[in-house]
Amino acid sequence: MVRIERLHAVEILDSRARPTLSVTLTTADGLRVRAGVPSGASTGTREAVELRDDDPEHFGGQGVARAVAHVNGEMAEALTGRSFSTFAEVDAELIALDGTDAKSRLGANAVIGVSLAAARAQATAAGREMWQCLAEVAEVAPRLPVPHFNVVNGGAHAANQLDFQEFMIAPLGAPSLPEAVRAGAEVYARLKARLARGGYAIGLGDEGGFAPAIDRPEEVLRLLVEAITDAGYTPGRDGIALALDPAASEFRTPEGRYRIAGDELTSDQLIDRYEEMCDRFPVWSIEDGLGEDDWTGWTRLTARLGDRIQLVGDDIFVTNPAIITEAIDRKVANSALIKVNQIGTVTETLEAMRICRVAGYTQMVSHRSGETEDTFIADLAVGTGCGQLKSGAPARGERVAKYNRLIEISDAEPALPYGIVR
Repeated sequence: MVRIERLHAVEILDSRARPTLSVTLTTADGLRVRAGVPSGASTGTREAVELRDDDPEHFGGQGVARAVAHVNGEMAEALTGRSFSTFAEVDAELIALDGTDAKSRLGANAVIGVSLAAARAQATAAGREMWQCLAEVAEVAPRLPVPHFNVVNGGAHAANQLDFQEFMIAPLGAPSLPEAVRAGAEVYARLKARLARGGYAIGLGDEGGFAPAIDRPEEVLRLLVEAITDAGYTPGRDGIALALDPAASEFRTPEGRYRIAGDELTSDQLIDRYEEMCDRFPVWSIEDGLGEDDWTGWTRLTARLGDRIQLVGDDIFVTNPAIITEAIDRKVANSALIKVNQIGTVTETLEAMRICRVAGYTQMVSHRSGETEDTFIADLAVGTGCGQLKSGAPARGERVAKYNRLIEISDAEPALPYGIVR
């Protein structure tokens, strides 16, 4: 039982120097916990609504003072002085208090901040690790996930000409979580050296990956295979595989075509190109391969490649249980990206993951391009046993914090299994 004594939010900066919230929850027993709220750049149109101030005199309109005021005012008034047995009870109160499907009245950034703090308070008050509490609530066996390191950034995450947003390396064949993190760091270093030798700039994108002046995705995939080999690893599913997040909604034209490096492709032509990439390179997963509104194309993509690789829905699913249920019925994708701020509460996030598990869809827990040092998603990945986490490159403090949290859990609980259930 947790009795909320005080709820307080403050406007802080995320990793892109944009405002977000930090929420502190204090219990009647003197326990204090904090939660940092992530924020995305490449967002689905049906995500829960992030409340911004639109005041040009305050952070150029990007401030979150209204969301902060909602936490410190209406939400604090509704929750302070009350006792809750579970964080699900707090989430139910938050959903009812907002009263909209998309958390648009109070702001999903305000709601998720309180939801995360409530979950952390429940775990801490019970003397449990966050991942242990989540595993009990989800009724699943915990598991250390395979980290997916975003080592090359493009699209909305970098100021280059690369239309695809993320190129990831996934140490599927690593024997343990620490060895997987080591592999990611070693390949990252070798990639930096190879890019430098090739005369490419080695500046970083939003998520810590390199942002070279390359426009064709196949060239990036070639460089990644070479960097994996340079580091002494084997490219492939028994070693280090590749994963893509094209974020295709970002380069879909109003006419319904896809513009990549000057080429305009139909859905079927883009599917053909993905198949060629899988033939040439050890690609094991593609996220948001088509636009969020291209449901018929997604059905054809799933029919073509769904038995061969993981096809992850992000913008098209937005961690929404109802949308994921529809996608399962329509045989769209075979996996879901999981972002807590897309749906707005921890409880709804767990429900989205439950629906996926029942249907046989895999799940990959994800950070956002605008991050804080909060490590909740690392515990979420472990506690739900999903086997996959992406949190950017093995560089930049807000990204590395999640991977280091996994190492801490692995060290404390060496008997936890590691890897993707396949």
